[in-house]
Amino acid sequence: METTYSILREFAGSWALIAMMLFYISACLYAVRPSARKANEDAAHIPFRNDTDAPVTAQEPEAKQDG
Repeated sequence: METTYSILREFAGSWALIAMMLFYISACLYAVRPSARKANEDAAHIPFRNDTDAPVTAQEPEAKQDG
């Protein structure tokens, strides 16, 4: 058990760390590649798709009914 743990610990501390770092850098570069510009701009404008040009005004409080 001890030898298996030390072998796996050594692997995780060296090669697995390098592999995870390379995956992270690759994912970051993939996200900012020039050919993804249109998709990124489209995703950035999602919150504003249903906005109108009319300014936002406060709603009138409902009239109180007598009676």
